[in-house]
Amino acid sequence: MSQELLAGQGAVVVGGSRGIGRAVAELLGQLGSGVVVNGREADAAQDAVAAIRGSGGRAIALAGAADNESIATALVDECLEQFGRLDILINCAGIAEPAGTSILNVLPADFDAQIKAHLGTTFHTCRAAARIMAAQGSGAIVNSSSVAFLGDYGGTGYPAGKGAVNGLTMAIAAELKSCGVRANVVCPGAKTRLSTGVEYEEHIADLYRRGLLDEMTMRASLDAAPAAFVAPVYAYLASDLALEVTGEMFVAAGGFIGEFDRPTPRVLAYRDHRDSQPWSVYEVRAMLAARQQPPNR
Repeated sequence: MSQELLAGQGAVVVGGSRGIGRAVAELLGQLGSGVVVNGREADAAQDAVAAIRGSGGRAIALAGAADNESIATALVDECLEQFGRLDILINCAGIAEPAGTSILNVLPADFDAQIKAHLGTTFHTCRAAARIMAAQGSGAIVNSSSVAFLGDYGGTGYPAGKGAVNGLTMAIAAELKSCGVRANVVCPGAKTRLSTGVEYEEHIADLYRRGLLDEMTMRASLDAAPAAFVAPVYAYLASDLALEVTGEMFVAAGGFIGEFDRPTPRVLAYRDHRDSQPWSVYEVRAMLAARQQPPNR
């Protein structure tokens, strides 16, 4: 594999010690980038670094939870010190929501932990990296979301956090486009420690029984491909091959790659407020009842 694509670049991979993040970190290293590998556990981060170095790549480890501002800042500083520049920020960190969590039983502390781990991590790392990237006039940010933001997988804090990551990334992309900085989202699907085991299988089966998942999605969730199938999408978005791609949301799961259309409002009706009365409740009801239903509604 060519090491020229990302040669001389510096990257931070948050959550790069395990699962999808590790597969991404290893691929970036193979493509020539120096990689700061972050994870909550120092041993796992060092193990990922050893694998990258063993393949001829450059990498260092910095352990800690990047939802902490000081850790997020340290990741950026370490990348600049060790590799001389910061070109790539990849966010792959995440935690699973407690099994069976719903709005009926979620504990506020569990919800807050989900928001902190997903949105908080993305915010702090993007905030630290964006200033450097904007000043140098280039950079790529790739954040991880999940199709769970649609609500099909149940839960509360996990889909809320992932949906918030989508919105934050779109705002970053719009704001920094003129600075030459790109920001995109990947909703990955892969076999990791968060998507294996009896508890996970029971959760997916329960969602299917309740009608939240169709049979195809259920089977795909139980037979996910290794993380190596997802990593190339991240690497592509991080590279100059994707210089014109920003503000996009992609899905990558095994051999499947897809994209979400940007939500845009459909006009259902209009009246000029300057010479009309507000809609009555019954007019709104009639208007919505007569509207054309979108697919899968």
